[in-house]
Amino acid sequence: MGRRTFAREGSVFLECQGYYGSYTLLFTVQLSRYRTSIHFSSTANFPQEEMSFLFGSRSSKTFKPKKNIPEGSHQYELLKHAEATLGSGNLRMAVMLPDGEDLNEWVAVNTVDFFNQINMLYGTITDFCTEESCPLMSAGPKYEYHWADGTNIKKPIKCSAPKYIDYLMTWVQDQLDDETLFPSKIGVPFPKNFMSVAKTILKRLFRVYAHIYHQHFDSVIQLQEEAHLNTSFKHFIFFVQEFNLIDRKELAPLQELIEKLTSKDR
Repeated sequence: MGRRTFAREGSVFLECQGYYGSYTLLFTVQLSRYRTSIHFSSTANFPQEEMSFLFGSRSSKTFKPKKNIPEGSHQYELLKHAEATLGSGNLRMAVMLPDGEDLNEWVAVNTVDFFNQINMLYGTITDFCTEESCPLMSAGPKYEYHWADGTNIKKPIKCSAPKYIDYLMTWVQDQLDDETLFPSKIGVPFPKNFMSVAKTILKRLFRVYAHIYHQHFDSVIQLQEEAHLNTSFKHFIFFVQEFNLIDRKELAPLQELIEKLTSKDR
């Protein structure tokens, strides 16, 4: 990825050339204390639907309201950094902890981003995931998930996939909205159990990917969303692998796909 740095009026500008697949991206990243902005000067015929998906502006039905990181916050700057590095096309590099940054904050920002991505992806197939088509939350014939959150539902219950995913996404949303768990203000420390909570969130979000791939991939193809799904899932897997956030046994329902998607990037 080519880069040239220059400064003007209290901001630092990075002129970058990145690659996504066979496409070249030319863009300028403006870094200042309270805002990071990305300006694309050329996308070299980059598919508009892929660009908007990767950088969060793709218009689509969502299952739950999108979780926004407040503009001006350091986490917002980190999110924009993540978006900029994704333009390199090297997802392994894009998930790495930026120099000098706090691991908890990096995991928090990316957890919010993955919630929004999965929220959007599942929102595209809700018409196909119904009580009738998916009476159990499963990922193929070998894996079935029962819901419990330890608070409202303490004993695991069997339920349909749409009900399970509704429980799951509502629970995740509640965790993300909890300022004691996911503080958004500068200077507020993360709790000691933050990483444990983040791992549980990511483990449960993986189950939505697993259900979509096993039960609804035909619908995803019909909607021409498979490139978006694969890009999102590959990004997710590289992130959780980088920081060892999900046990390998939890990934078993999609292990073959994971090996296929990641084998070229080792």
